Amino acid sequence: MRGFRWPPPPDGGPRTWGPGPGGPRTGRPALPEPDTELVDTPHGVSLERLVTGVGDPVTVFAHGLGNGIATTRPFGSGVTGRRIFFQFRGHGRSDSPPGPWTYLDLARDLRAVADLGGATRAFGASLGAGALCRLLAESPERFEKLVFFLPAVLDAPRGEVARARLTGLLDAVADGDAHALAEVVSLELPPSVRNTPAGWAYLRQRLDQLLRDGLAPGLASLPGEAPLDDAAALAAVTAPALVIGCVDDELHPVAVAEQLAAALPAATLHVYDRPGVLWTERADVRERISAFLNG
Repeated sequence: MRGFRWPPPPDGGPRTWGPGPGGPRTGRPALPEPDTELVDTPHGVSLERLVTGVGDPVTVFAHGLGNGIATTRPFGSGVTGRRIFFQFRGHGRSDSPPGPWTYLDLARDLRAVADLGGATRAFGASLGAGALCRLLAESPERFEKLVFFLPAVLDAPRGEVARARLTGLLDAVADGDAHALAEVVSLELPPSVRNTPAGWAYLRQRLDQLLRDGLAPGLASLPGEAPLDDAAALAAVTAPALVIGCVDDELHPVAVAEQLAAALPAATLHVYDRPGVLWTERADVRERISAFLNG
């Protein structure tokens, strides 16, 4: 494995916004950040939201811990109808009410955004997949179609390695330590991409966003939480579901994806054979999600 260096070398790639986690292996700039809005929710937490596309059906996209609208938009690029992207509490411009928070709080955020936008389909990545599971345990018939991308936790807390990485991310953001943050974020990249122009562009984009927007202290308890007490709570969910996992991913164990697919009565499981799928299998991931939701 190649070593990682921070700050970047003088010739370490373009001084522009990177392609994002779903981007190709080039250093081309990303599109400008779109204008978002703040929406009030029935539970008193204002959430940042972006709506794209037109018509029905409507799909809501829920992001992972430390990510947000920018990282979920690529998943919806081929999805028809309106697409609703948002930031959970503690991310971006969304409110940060007093913590600590649980997956129930995140499920309330997701439900509110879905209800306000009339969403009939839902996509959840990592933390967002957990929030979606928590919502479905209470309202199993809420959505007509479901996508779970790299679910990280179901009815047991994350493992020790995952908790350490997520705690390191939150601590580095809280301290404003760019070097420590870069070390943690670099682990999101496949080894072959690190210390390449595309890798440096991605790191710059992520660091700029995290150090600019921060992450709320209320998120610190989530790595030790689980969305469900028992995966059997999902037995009443009859909507078709696509569950996507990959092997050798420390933050998103393939066993969780397998357990979730087994718990959902109408689930299809797809497992990639190596981590870093947003770099190595980007086109296939997008096509697989859009084909499922548009079918």
